[in-house]
Amino acid sequence: MAYRSLRDFIAQLETAGELVRVREPVSVALEMTEICTRLLANGGPAVLFEQPVRDDGSISPIPCLANLFGTVKRVAMGVTLKGKARSTAADLREVGELLAFLRSPEPPRGMKEAIDLLPLARTLMDMRPKTVTRAPVQQVVWKGADIDLGKLPIQTCWPGEPAPLITWPLVVTKGPSSAREDDFNLGIYRMQVTGPNTTIMRWLAHRGGAQHHQRWKGAGKREPLPACAVIGADPGTILAAVTPVPETLSEYQFAGCCAARRWNSSPPRPSPSWSRPRPRWSSRARCCWTTTPTKDPTATTPATTIPSRPSQCSGSPPSPCGRTRFT
Repeated sequence: MAYRSLRDFIAQLETAGELVRVREPVSVALEMTEICTRLLANGGPAVLFEQPVRDDGSISPIPCLANLFGTVKRVAMGVTLKGKARSTAADLREVGELLAFLRSPEPPRGMKEAIDLLPLARTLMDMRPKTVTRAPVQQVVWKGADIDLGKLPIQTCWPGEPAPLITWPLVVTKGPSSAREDDFNLGIYRMQVTGPNTTIMRWLAHRGGAQHHQRWKGAGKREPLPACAVIGADPGTILAAVTPVPETLSEYQFAGCCAARRWNSSPPRPSPSWSRPRPRWSSRARCCWTTTPTKDPTATTPATTIPSRPSQCSGSPPSPCGRTRFT
């Protein structure tokens, strides 16, 4: 099946016995990281912490999902290439073959090979996202003084860290031109919280986001670089963000190729108080520059964060975290 959202994927994992719910309070300061580390080391299931305890001792109404792709099986389950669900490491071979073809395609050597390539060609045609004017994320927008990252159960991973870390944000950027290299880029850059509405982020010079930033400055742009951070995307988009896709292909296009469906993207809605709205944060993939499925189930709560060990535990918040964008 092609997952419409992370919520769909969570339901599938729970049905397959690949996810457990922790209903006891668990602290976001160090305790979650230790649990995640042990789960990862022992090939344990994904875990949904339903009562995260924030730094001030309060219980967060926002759940945390961790160890989402802690095993090869769950990675395979997250891929829905050609609309078919996978469940074993061998199933991932088809994804590797697709990547190899996209990196160095060879012309067909005969009519039979040409016919065999038709399904792939059809999939490639459906990869580019479609732009829509409105998206579910725009149903709730927090601005100005309403923005407070302290509302999110962001985890402190290591003793002595100066501030909590958002360990698995999907950072979306757009370069200054319409050239291929300035198309939307999706990367994972950890963000450390420095205030109620600010974070710091490091990206290496060769990464797509950093290159967009360099070209943006080189073009003499006065406005900020278009960027947002996405938490809680569908599994295909999350995996595409960490997949070494060819330079000529965007991560969003690859996510659409794996799912064999066309994703939607949405620009920011006009703001009555700002002449040019510039989003700083998005709680989901349904944000200003992010691809999303055409249909989306109703969400109930505003946002969440990712408890995971920075170098090992991969995790994402569950889709019920919702439809809020911070601008």
